[in-house]
Amino acid sequence: MNSNNIEKNIFHEVKELIITARSQVIRSINSTMVCTYFEIGRIIVEHLQGGEKRAEYGEQILEDLSEKLIKEFGRGFSVRNLEQMKFFYLTYSIPQTMSAELEKKKSSMLSRELQKQQTVSGEFEVGKTQTSSAEFILSWSHYVFLMRIENFEERKFYEIEAHTNNWSLRELKRQFDSALYERLVLSKDKEAIKELSQKGQIISKPADAVKEPYILEFLGLPEHAKYSESDLESRLIDKLEHFLLELGKGFTFVARQKRMTFKEKHFFIDLVFYNRLLRCFVIIDLKIGELRHQDLGQMQMYVNYYDREIKMADENKTIGIILCKQKENALVRMTLPEDNEQIFASKYKTILPDKQQLKELIEENDEKGNFIK
Repeated sequence: MNSNNIEKNIFHEVKELIITARSQVIRSINSTMVCTYFEIGRIIVEHLQGGEKRAEYGEQILEDLSEKLIKEFGRGFSVRNLEQMKFFYLTYSIPQTMSAELEKKKSSMLSRELQKQQTVSGEFEVGKTQTSSAEFILSWSHYVFLMRIENFEERKFYEIEAHTNNWSLRELKRQFDSALYERLVLSKDKEAIKELSQKGQIISKPADAVKEPYILEFLGLPEHAKYSESDLESRLIDKLEHFLLELGKGFTFVARQKRMTFKEKHFFIDLVFYNRLLRCFVIIDLKIGELRHQDLGQMQMYVNYYDREIKMADENKTIGIILCKQKENALVRMTLPEDNEQIFASKYKTILPDKQQLKELIEENDEKGNFIK
């Protein structure tokens, strides 16, 4: 190896080391900042919960504190920011069994804060444990957004997913606005729903990788716009990074308009992906109209082709997903085998869903026992 190659190798290794070190420093700084804000919130809450009189002049105390901290440390300690730190502590640290007791007292400032900001969600349930500041794994900006999510399980789910998928704040907001949590809840049994807030989304079988519906608002297509399947495909390719995020964990792009040939007859698969977690190909066919039984039969042919001609022996069976505007669940159920684990039909929307309607549907399914047993 000549001296130039040695120098290049040294440079690249040192460069990677420095980049890694800088990333770790940034993460460490962010973690320290979040823990510091948590402790500031704790101090504020503990000093302002000493009865009605202290609660009354709490606002003035925060204003005075803010003024002194800004003089000493800069603009990051406005009254609004101090209020957020206080709410951060209330949201992430107060033991959830405490609310019943505080509800009876009605006298302290802390009780009023909990009534106003947290008990609306029904979040404080017996058995919940206190969160340690050492567990904070995201940036302060992420937590400022997460604090607005009233439901404890939903908030914990987004916290886990943002960390494991390295979501930026922008992507976290997008996933929340697209009602990812509600969409996953609607497709899972009760035990799997509990796991969402404990482990996040786990991809262990084909059905875990499928959503209902898929949200494609990033394409910029109005809900009732006229466009062809080719137009839809082109838009998805143009926004491939966004589409991969919507597909979820483990997806990589493989091909577009993949050709299959049987005795001089050509067939074209719209989109082909590979999922590293499931170790299988994922074929996606696009339908702008209502799903027909012929579409399911065609997808079965595509899946069979990939299983018999493309996949390797140590890879798992191919998954087929048909994205359609409309579908009849009864038609899907009667067309596909009872033990089907490979082919799925999901609707897609080109606008953000109504989160309240999805939440009401979840509650309705829960009351009727319609979740998977």
